[in-house]
Amino acid sequence: MKYLIILATLGLAACVEEPMDGRSAYLENCAACHGADATGNGPASRGLSVTPPDLTGLSAANGGVFPRDAVMSTIDGLDRGTHFSAAMPEFGAGDLGDTVVVEDDGLGTPVPMTLLLLTDYLERIQQ
Repeated sequence: MKYLIILATLGLAACVEEPMDGRSAYLENCAACHGADATGNGPASRGLSVTPPDLTGLSAANGGVFPRDAVMSTIDGLDRGTHFSAAMPEFGAGDLGDTVVVEDDGLGTPVPMTLLLLTDYLERIQQ
């Protein structure tokens, strides 16, 4: 009987969705256009009129500082300039998962977890 309980528990655990990490979220949502290495050479980029940017050089293009708020706004679609291709989805219009409160100078802002994970991942891959 003890073995049946263990097997049943293992079976239920296999049905539970694993939490997504930043790299997985990137590969699922961004790599088709930006490439698995984030340099803008994804397979879907060939058919676009605007070449997706190299996401590994965001800090270098911003004086060595990762432009966290701009990256989050771009992914979310909240504050996107007209120079962005219409091919770039507004991920904020969809479900980016549960929110967490991110505090900055005493001000708490709810941020979708997937957006936070994607941004953290992009910051880690800067060259």
